[in-house]
Amino acid sequence: MAGSGFVTSLMLLAFSCLSWIDVAWADDPPLPKIVVSVVGPRNLSYLPFDLIPKIGADREEGISVELQHAGGGGVVLKQLLSRNSEFAAVGFTALMSMKTKDHNSKVVAVAAVADTPLFVLIVRSELQNQVKRIADLKGRVVGVHSSSVNAKTAAHQLLELMLRSDGLETDDVRIISSGQSWEERTNMLKYARMDAVISEEPFASSMLAAGKVFFLASLADEKTTGLIPGAHFLHTSLTTRSDVIANEPDKVKRMVRALGRSLTWIASHTPDELVAQLQILDPRERDMLRLCLQKYPRLFSKDGQFKKEQIDDTRKFFSNANPHEPLVNIENLIDGRWVGIKDAR
Repeated sequence: MAGSGFVTSLMLLAFSCLSWIDVAWADDPPLPKIVVSVVGPRNLSYLPFDLIPKIGADREEGISVELQHAGGGGVVLKQLLSRNSEFAAVGFTALMSMKTKDHNSKVVAVAAVADTPLFVLIVRSELQNQVKRIADLKGRVVGVHSSSVNAKTAAHQLLELMLRSDGLETDDVRIISSGQSWEERTNMLKYARMDAVISEEPFASSMLAAGKVFFLASLADEKTTGLIPGAHFLHTSLTTRSDVIANEPDKVKRMVRALGRSLTWIASHTPDELVAQLQILDPRERDMLRLCLQKYPRLFSKDGQFKKEQIDDTRKFFSNANPHEPLVNIENLIDGRWVGIKDAR
């Protein structure tokens, strides 16, 4: 009986300890939530954002990041401007486009994400014998990420540059929205609603592996980059509104630092480890993402810093893609106080 009483006492003590822990955890206030609009999910150029909650980079900075995925940069910017999010992961040249339409735009980039823009012009495989070069797209339907009234996406700007590189004008093709998801774009190609599309990875390589498309031009190919002024432009950036910076600078600092943790983690881990961390259920998607990460080893910034040479490339790209638009002061679209701007690539 004495032994039984001793065991009972231990159980009561353990229960009281567990109850105390539960109360302590329950008393912990929830972490401040930060909503980030981002293209995806699992778009290659935006993976650092998908990784943030997976590795607890946000919790390390005392915040909880909630990702709000969308199919294109136009939608992402709309979410930011309508105050449905406090931050957005978006192509930097889309911000420049917005500035030409709205001189009072208060959206600025606070960190760089992707050092290499990964756009591919893919064409339906059925057209392989008919479309040998970009000029052969004349009269055909080409899809791009959804732009908005106030901002032309990087994909749209790139398409216009690609067309001009082979003697075509924008009016020589019919440009349409390629949809808000991979499924929509796949079906539009499958049912010939569009003949070609400016795509990002890993969607482009997935379609290629499935035999659905062929690559006509790619920014990973020197033959293409040699024809595109400023082809190494800054693509993905972390952006926010000036009112967030003015009213909640600590929130910006924590978000930038969380992104920095994600970029540092990627730089010190293998593609296999990154894919495993993302916990992707579809084995085909896992394999394709792994192959793309191996194919583009210098994709991401290691520290989020802006680079002067890349800024110069971005200025060159935008001015050539938008010859009739006024010059944009890029420095006014960057707030580098949290990451800095360095001279070398």
